[in-house]
This record gives sequence, structure tokens and C-alpha cells, in this order.
Amino acid sequence: MGIFLTIRIAARALAKNKLRAGLTVLGVVIGIAAVTAMVSLGQSASALVQGQLQGLGTNVVIVFPGAQRRAGVRQGRSVTLTAADSYAIARECGTVVAATPIVGTQAQLIYGNSNYSPQEMFGVGPDYLTVRNWPLRSGDFFGESEVNSAAPVCIIGHSIVAKLFQTTNPIGRKVRIKGVPFEVLGVLEKKGADLVGNDQDDIVLMPYTTMRKRLQGSEFDNVGAIMCSARSTGQIMEAKSEITQLLAERHRIHPGDPLDFNVGTSVEIANMLGVITGTLTMMLASVAGISLVVGGVGIMNIMLVSVTERTREIGIRMAVGATSYDILWQFLIEAILLSCFGGVIGFALGCGSSVAITMLINSLTSGTKWPIVISIPSAILAFVFAAAVGVFFGFYPARRASMLDPIEALRYE
Repeated sequence: MGIFLTIRIAARALAKNKLRAGLTVLGVVIGIAAVTAMVSLGQSASALVQGQLQGLGTNVVIVFPGAQRRAGVRQGRSVTLTAADSYAIARECGTVVAATPIVGTQAQLIYGNSNYSPQEMFGVGPDYLTVRNWPLRSGDFFGESEVNSAAPVCIIGHSIVAKLFQTTNPIGRKVRIKGVPFEVLGVLEKKGADLVGNDQDDIVLMPYTTMRKRLQGSEFDNVGAIMCSARSTGQIMEAKSEITQLLAERHRIHPGDPLDFNVGTSVEIANMLGVITGTLTMMLASVAGISLVVGGVGIMNIMLVSVTERTREIGIRMAVGATSYDILWQFLIEAILLSCFGGVIGFALGCGSSVAITMLINSLTSGTKWPIVISIPSAILAFVFAAAVGVFFGFYPARRASMLDPIEALRYE
């Protein structure tokens, strides 16, 4: 008997008990829907993290000051990083395309009768936009001449334009910071919120020398961090090694002694977050997968009942020439059809649930929006799982049906 005829007979047998077939696949539907939704949400979270790391900059390597120790006790961050270290990294590390020192502070901006305190105010070098991969929307960025002269100039983010200037063009306008008038040279392109919902456009940039001398009144050359950009993603770890070796030499740190700085990369951050999101996704998917086992047990139970109810039908089919192989395949295909039907419905429900949950998260948060991710591999995986459940849990009832004695089956009432 041909496979297509067997499928048609199996489908006709299932259609006779539509309600029972529907209730049988309910467990598979729930299991596939839960697995699909969890995997899709996990991929959405991973895409969100990757997007945010791209927003951090291009192939970023960040150097932070280390912790001072006195008599074995941590004394907080040291002041060993300098602007000269940043220039040395850009000049001597072949895998680094650009580097910038970073100094931070907090202060109010005053324009006319309005004042505002931005979330971030940084003193940086001329290559900051290159490292951060952050273009200007309008105006210009400062250069080495402004850094050398500690010029009172600044670059502002989109949110500050909306807060202080509204419809006025800010380029060339003067804002006061701690009583010092600063000329607005440019406006950054809009970036949006970061991973935790902080507004990245609520920022003011100025030469690090300006911040040190005019706002902090400091003559020291130390900086809070150094941000670097490797030439390519494949060279990030090599850049980290070169930076570590160079700074160890500049700071006269002997082999085996603890470093007075820490070097981190966007790749390490991405890997760490990827492990976290991947682990959570697998845990949730595994819990949801329990529903597949429950659904499979339900299919086996109903198929065993079906074999008992149709014992006489099996005997008649064998009497007119059907082989044990034909009977085995009929009941096995019935089980596979049940599970695949449940897989189709479950995948559709899972995709719908994933979209609905993502939209709900985006409606409740004002920061970064979660992307909606529905992957083709998850669809294929859903159907493979569904078919595997049908084969695994349907084989025993099908084999039991195929092993019936035709004469005994014909006598069965």
C-alpha cells in the first residue's frame, strides 16, 4: 500500500474524532508554543544586546585605572592613566586606529533663562567620535588646537537641544557651565536609549583639557579612562594585548607585579551577556519542553485507546491483505499527523505570543525598544520536535497494533 494512501486513511481516521484529536494535541500545542516564544524572546534579547554594543562604538577597548593597595588593602581607584597614555596607545599600537582620554564631571548648563543638568558631561579627545562611531548631525567637532588651548567649546546631544534650545539653532550659541561661557560647535546625531534605558543623547562633550582646567581647576594630567578602537573585530584581543604591554612598560610595572590599570573589550562584554541570555533562554526553553513530553504521553495514551477501539477494523484489514507493516505505518502516521498538526498551531501561537510580549515590553518601557525576532531555524526546530514526539510516542501503539493476530482481532467485540 502506497504511503499517500496510508496518509489519507490515517487522516480520515483522525477526522472521525475531531474533538478527541484536538484535545490530544493540546499538550504538544502548548509545548511548541512555549518553546517558540521563549527562543524568540531570547533571540530578541540577544539582538538588543548586540545592537547596544554596536552603539558603544567600533571594536571598543576600554582602559580603566586600577585600584591602589596599601598594606594589602584596596584604597580605591588610582590616578595612573594620563592623556599621554592615550596618545601613546594611538601612536604605538598598530592594531589601534584611534584612542581618546575621558574625564567626567557633573554641572548645570545655562542658556538664557533656562538651566539643565545633563546626565553625562565628558572631557574627551578629538578622536572620540571615531572611537564611538558617532557622527555629528550638524556643526563641527573640536580638534587638537582646541585641546591644546583648553578652548571653552562644547558639543551637545539631541536631548539637550530639545531641553534648552527647542527650535533655535544651537550652533554658535553660548551656554554657561559653572560660570564659564562655552560656544556650541556641533550637535551629535541622535542615538536613543541604552540597554538600561539611559538617554545617550543627554550628553555634553568638550576638550578634556578644558574640563580639567576651567571646570575642575586641576593641573593634573590624569584621566578617568581611555577608550580605544581596534582596526577590526578580529584584532580586538590583539589590541588588548598590545595596550596592556605598552602601558605596563610606560608605568614601569615589572613582570609578575599587579597592573595599575584594567583593560576590557566589547567582545568580552558581548560574550558575557551572550552567555547570560543564552543560559536563560535554554533554561526557559527546557522548562517549556516538559509540556512536549506531557503532550507526547497524551498522544501515546490516545493511540493505545484507538488501537483497542479499532481492533476489529485491524483484523478486517489484515484479512483482506494488509500486512503488519501497513498497520504499523497507519498508526504511526496518525501519531505523526497529530503531533505535526499540534506543531503548526503551537508555532503560530508561539510567534503570536512572542510578538505580543515584545510589544507589551516596548509599551511599558520608554527606553530601548526590543526588536521582534522570528527565526526560520526555530520554525524548523518546532516541526522536527513535533515529528520526533509523534514518532517516539506513537511507535509503541503502532507496533502493538501491527502485532495483533488477525483471527483474534476479528473475534474482538
